[in-house]
Amino acid sequence: MIVSSETGDFLARIRSVYNQFTRVEKKVADYIMEHPGEVIFMSITELSDACGVGETSVFRFCRTMGMGGYQEFKMRFSLSMQTDVGKEDVLTGAITPWDDLNALVQKVLQTEQRALSETAALLDVKARRIIFFGVGASFTAALKTSHKFLRIEPKVNCVNDAHTQAMLAATMSAEDVAVVFSYSGSTKDTNAVAELAKKNGAKVVAITRFQKSPLTEFTDVILLCGANEGPLQSGSASADISQAFLVDLLYTEYYRRNMDRCGPNNEKTASSVLNKLY
Repeated sequence: MIVSSETGDFLARIRSVYNQFTRVEKKVADYIMEHPGEVIFMSITELSDACGVGETSVFRFCRTMGMGGYQEFKMRFSLSMQTDVGKEDVLTGAITPWDDLNALVQKVLQTEQRALSETAALLDVKARRIIFFGVGASFTAALKTSHKFLRIEPKVNCVNDAHTQAMLAATMSAEDVAVVFSYSGSTKDTNAVAELAKKNGAKVVAITRFQKSPLTEFTDVILLCGANEGPLQSGSASADISQAFLVDLLYTEYYRRNMDRCGPNNEKTASSVLNKLY
């Protein structure tokens, strides 16, 4: 039986057809019914791990529920819940909107310190090229980061077109570093670029929300942005702020490690645009 994809009480609908699920699908159904507030913030990989099943099983569950895929399921499930996402029982991440600035800084620093240090080391002078990748809203973050680093480091690059991104990734080598922005870690074009870069020996850094996702299969270092973003909140300010904070820390650490080279470059780039300002 295929369940209609119209919005409604998904939990009630899951229970109503529970006896028609396969044994594996019941594992997925059980977890969703027990942790509804967490599921809307989980990647397909995280949900499959939590249920002890494969990603294909989660996908089949979504199809049984009448969805085209996992992302559609999350979106419709979120709509059906009619939940106030400002409540603490829904936002289950370590970082919450109620943290003050000091708590936020401390949590992110404690979580990211090692990964930031490893990333700064990868981006160091030994790298021939540093290429920033992303699509959609994540491309905006990648482009802003590239522009920031271009002030102090001429070997950075960032392009918009997905085909051109693929060509750049295909020509990367062990001397190159790919920095990939993807909140969900489930964007096909972005993951294809990461896979290409990794296949060609490049080091891959992911700036993402989830520790486990299709993207992280191809990464060497993961920088986790701390803000939860529901399926109906794509491009939310909290996620942008979290990413920007990580980028600022990474930029500052890179600058500190390479002050002798980055300092003069910063002076040159600043001087180059002086005549364009009043």
